[in-house]
Amino acid sequence: MDRFKNTVLLALTYGVSAFPAPVASLAQPAPSKPVPIRAAPFANIVWRVSKSRQVTPGQLYVFLSDGTLVITSGGGRPAFGSWTYKNGAFTMTEEGQRYKVFIRRLTASEFQIKILSPGEPVEMTLVPARGA
Repeated sequence: MDRFKNTVLLALTYGVSAFPAPVASLAQPAPSKPVPIRAAPFANIVWRVSKSRQVTPGQLYVFLSDGTLVITSGGGRPAFGSWTYKNGAFTMTEEGQRYKVFIRRLTASEFQIKILSPGEPVEMTLVPARGA
């Protein structure tokens, strides 16, 4: 797990994706059957927030295949959480709080999610962080 975190920290430091690009077949809707974490097509990619009313554009999100969630923004220290995708349910845990997440769109160039949190749901569009 330390190797994954070190790789992510290097990628976040230099603003490039250290992971392979997602496969071209992501244009289809998210599968209805449970997807093991290691098979989640959005895992191990450095994603950059490109659009959101609630989250600052430019923040980086990485869903590591071991279930670790890494979130960082320019100059700040990374925050670590966790995520799962089991039995068709996508959940993110940040600062001990669990949030249900809906995948609205997932392609090789765009990952749109809606996070149910207290108050207004958080919606964001993420794009691969290559060269950011």
